Amino acid sequence: MRTFLILVCSVALACPAGAAQNDNKSKKQAQKNKQAQSAQYARPAAAPKKATANRYQSASTATSYQKAKGRQGVNNQAYQSRSNLKTTKKVNQQIATQNTQAGRYPTKKTKQGQQGVNRPVYQSTANAKKPKASSQQIAAQNAQAGRYTNSAANSNKTKQWKNKTPSASAYQANSKKYNVQHFNLASNTRSTKFTAVKFQQNRRIQGSQYWQGKNYWAFRSYRPVWHDRWWWRNHYNRVVFVYGGWYYWNAGWWYPAWGYAPNSYYAYDGPIYGYNSLPPDQVVANVQAALQQQGYYQGEVDGLLGPLTREAIANYQRNNGLYETAAIDQPTLSSLGMT
Repeated sequence: MRTFLILVCSVALACPAGAAQNDNKSKKQAQKNKQAQSAQYARPAAAPKKATANRYQSASTATSYQKAKGRQGVNNQAYQSRSNLKTTKKVNQQIATQNTQAGRYPTKKTKQGQQGVNRPVYQSTANAKKPKASSQQIAAQNAQAGRYTNSAANSNKTKQWKNKTPSASAYQANSKKYNVQHFNLASNTRSTKFTAVKFQQNRRIQGSQYWQGKNYWAFRSYRPVWHDRWWWRNHYNRVVFVYGGWYYWNAGWWYPAWGYAPNSYYAYDGPIYGYNSLPPDQVVANVQAALQQQGYYQGEVDGLLGPLTREAIANYQRNNGLYETAAIDQPTLSSLGMT
């Protein structure tokens, strides 16, 4: 019983003590909460400094963000410029290729690291004149070489007496003019210097079928015909007597008038080109004198188109790229400076 009472009393005493401890704990906790609240409410005085720091911090953060954004923009521009550079290089490469194909200006290879890109090299005005001058010099040299080559080639192509087909001759008139002369010739008498040629009806001039051009139509169309004096007088207005033979004038050429008179003498049977309205003997004499000046004819100026004169004419024609007619024609007279 006593023990029970002791336990009851101890329990009764322990309850107030525990309540007191709980009260102390609650008081201490309340004090701590009050101190914390007071500290929390006491900080606003220092808040401006902290807010200023945060403002500066936020400003620096914004500045750094803007810088970063600016750098990003710069980098974007750099990437964009690089892409444009590639496009520009491609365009320049295309232009350079086109200009190179057109031959406007040469291209120059770039340094290492820029392989496959050709840049146009522009030439100054002084440098542009040098190639032009060199090309003119080359053209002049080629022209000279071509002239001598053509002369040699024509000399080989104009051998009509061997029945070889020549090319069309492009003769050039002699820059030095030949002054026409009048020679005192004994053409009013019959010549006995060369054997007279005989009449051959419908004879064709050998090699004339190869002589092209209007300057040689008389040789291609010539056929000897025999008529009496009255026929020739009725068909042609101009008929002259030279060295025992009669010649008629037709379209700028002198032809032998076969049958005009019996026993007529002709040293050559074929057309003779009319020169300065001269009779055939004076035309032959002037050609002989011109060939003497150039060393082709060594005989006498007699006005007869004999074998020596015809040989000299043929040699001159061969060396000057003319058809080798061995007769007096318009291209030969022009080459001698007579027309």
